[in-house]
Amino acid sequence: MANFLKELFAPTKRVLKKAEKAADAVEAFETQIGALSDQELEGKVVEFRERLANGEDLDDILPEAFAVCREVSTRVLGMRHYRVQLIGGYVLHNGDIAEMKTGEGKTLVATLPVYLNALAGNGVHVVTVNEYLAKRDRDIMEPLYAALGLSVGLNLSSMSRQEKQAAYSCDITYGTNNEFGFDYLRDNMVLYKEDRVQRPLHYAVVDEVDSILVDEARTPLIISGSAEKSTALYSQADTFAKIMKADEDYTVDIKTKSVLLTEQGIDRAEKYFGIDNLFGLEHVSLNHHLSLALRANAVMHRDVDYMVREDEVMIIDQFTGRVMEGRRYSEGLHQAIEAKEGVEIQRESMTLATITYQNFFRMYTKLAGMTGTAKTEEEEFRNIYNMHVVPVPTNKPVVRNDMPDLIFKTMNGKFAAVADEIERAHREGQPVLVGTVAVETSELLSNILKKRGIRHEVLNAKNHAREAEIIENAGQANSVTIATNMAGRGTDIKLGEGVLDKGGLFILGTERHESRRIDNQLRGRAGRQGDPGASQFYLSLEDELMRRFGSDSLQSMMDRLGMDDSQPIESRMVSRAVESAQKRVEGNNFDARKQVLGYDNVMADQRKVMYADRAAILDAGSVSDIVRPMIEQTIEAGVHQYTPVEFVPEEWSIGALAEWANQTLAIEEKVTESDLFGKEREEIIELLKERTFAHYEHKRSEVPAEAFDEFEKVIVLRAVDQHWMNHIDQMDQLREGIHLRAYGQNDPLREYQSEGSMMFDAMNAAIAEEVTQFVLRADLDPNLKREKVVQDEVAVSGKEDKAVKKKPVRKNPNDQIGRNDPCWCGSGKKYKNCHGRQA
Repeated sequence: MANFLKELFAPTKRVLKKAEKAADAVEAFETQIGALSDQELEGKVVEFRERLANGEDLDDILPEAFAVCREVSTRVLGMRHYRVQLIGGYVLHNGDIAEMKTGEGKTLVATLPVYLNALAGNGVHVVTVNEYLAKRDRDIMEPLYAALGLSVGLNLSSMSRQEKQAAYSCDITYGTNNEFGFDYLRDNMVLYKEDRVQRPLHYAVVDEVDSILVDEARTPLIISGSAEKSTALYSQADTFAKIMKADEDYTVDIKTKSVLLTEQGIDRAEKYFGIDNLFGLEHVSLNHHLSLALRANAVMHRDVDYMVREDEVMIIDQFTGRVMEGRRYSEGLHQAIEAKEGVEIQRESMTLATITYQNFFRMYTKLAGMTGTAKTEEEEFRNIYNMHVVPVPTNKPVVRNDMPDLIFKTMNGKFAAVADEIERAHREGQPVLVGTVAVETSELLSNILKKRGIRHEVLNAKNHAREAEIIENAGQANSVTIATNMAGRGTDIKLGEGVLDKGGLFILGTERHESRRIDNQLRGRAGRQGDPGASQFYLSLEDELMRRFGSDSLQSMMDRLGMDDSQPIESRMVSRAVESAQKRVEGNNFDARKQVLGYDNVMADQRKVMYADRAAILDAGSVSDIVRPMIEQTIEAGVHQYTPVEFVPEEWSIGALAEWANQTLAIEEKVTESDLFGKEREEIIELLKERTFAHYEHKRSEVPAEAFDEFEKVIVLRAVDQHWMNHIDQMDQLREGIHLRAYGQNDPLREYQSEGSMMFDAMNAAIAEEVTQFVLRADLDPNLKREKVVQDEVAVSGKEDKAVKKKPVRKNPNDQIGRNDPCWCGSGKKYKNCHGRQA
């Protein structure tokens, strides 16, 4: 009974019930709206906006607005929203996630809530995973929105500031999650308010919401500036790592992808680098580089985790198989891989601004999303984004045949069976889409099929340029397409002539992904809009997921039964065990994302304060009202520093206080020790404020008000940007080592919050003191201009650094090192007294 009531009153059921009523109301307008002319339909935008201005809300006009959008779509695009699409549109307007199967027309569904919410005049963002889809969707839907009386913009990374401003000023703006996030960060780094491009974040519809808000949620957006750091140690550490032996010198943990030195390995490292203790404080840098080099060589695999193209290491997205343009691994791992592959090692960089996708998208007043696969992550969407996942019924029943997994003893046996099955389907004319988890696997299978003389196409990170063409032909008779998990996400595979009679598209998965959503996406390529189709996964006990989560018992059972490579197990029980393993991985990943969010929430609170303060500085004509409290804060802090409350007045450092006041505050009427002696703390503060502000007002009166206002603005902006940038770096360093507090029975997150708060207060005090010093001491330069703290900037998605300038790799660490320079090994000694003795 309890379960029945829980099901009956489930939030998703309530939303669906309301959506059904809304769909009824929309259809009730059908005749009335259908009788209107094109001009009358376009004029509805003015009528709706007047009604909103007169007190009605969006829910009041929803049925009629949806009906208008549906009618105009039918006339302009030749596409009429199905009833289930009206339901999906309501779910999106409600700020939830519409889970709709592949081929159900999500792009058209989005037009309903986008049109409705754009009527409010605050701008609507349609967010896609890449710029190709953003441009494609904008191009398709722009005629519809134009006929509805709305303007449409496209936000691309290649656009100038003026072009972006024009795009954001439109009623509807298409773009990628990366670019919307980066524009937010850039807007909070501009020197003039006129340079901002975004309006306040109002309503966003996120396409492929699981990919953006879940898969990429551990990857923050970062604006970086280049930093000068030597790359020599990466090469030397890599040379050493290559002579180390697995299991003797180091061990690898497959589950966590971590590498640990053994006692023998530590001894070898100390002898190789000529040091006494690898874990001494003076060798922290060397230890870090060795760890990175071992990880790069033992754990990071070419054409699986990354690929090398045009002498550059490119990360491969494990979820999509795509190259992640512009992204780099963090904390030196990317440089270690560059050293491993013998390509140019790029400099590391420092972070100027950063935000996670979670905290960026939670700033929208209303957020909605759509995807074919989100139910498995419902808890995360509900807890972090306050969005429910609402499965929307399909327009036609799904008749795809999802067959049980086949499990083989070895990988060789599995691929032989996969090739046999592809050959069978190809012979019968049934199109096959083969899903692989890595570029390496797709190329291995391609070679097998070449030997058998089976014509096929390969869609992976090395061949993504022809993606649209390959996907377009994947549903034709006799076609065989091998794809990594990208599988043309966001595009439909249309079936060719005669394919329906041959059973539709056959999906063949060669390995289970650690996320069930990715497997479901692959299955979802077949069986669209009631078409026939089939799917089956071929697994082996040597697959990574099986190895990570206990295939030993299954292996021994197959050995006892005397099963060979060609005999698979077909068992729903085993499939359930695999799914259970996937759930555990998903749970671990969710915990990791929650942890990232927990730490970023500390930075998010600080970021809000800093960005609000910075915006107030830019928007103000004069920042005198901001500078005055800074001066007061500096005076109070200085007085308390030299007159601590735990000391009696006789123990106060009055002479030092007077000296500090004259140096920091630059008071014209110098403060002497006798001026302060015998006074209470509050009296001293008042005296210093009186003399300081007299000097401040005198300085203001000497030049035109506009010139002094600009002078103050330059000083305040520079201090805020410099100290905030350093604070981000310090918070990163604090974060890297905070987990060690757990050994002392302390909660690392709580410690991070506490220390982060103290660091933030210290930063604000430092900003106030610097502004005070410069405003009171600096001579006003009539040619003073606002300048960025760091000139070389680059935007990257991910906790990764993209350097602006490159330096050549030093194959020999002894090259270009002076005899009196610090040694490359990180010992802290001069080169001539360390490794220089061996040169």
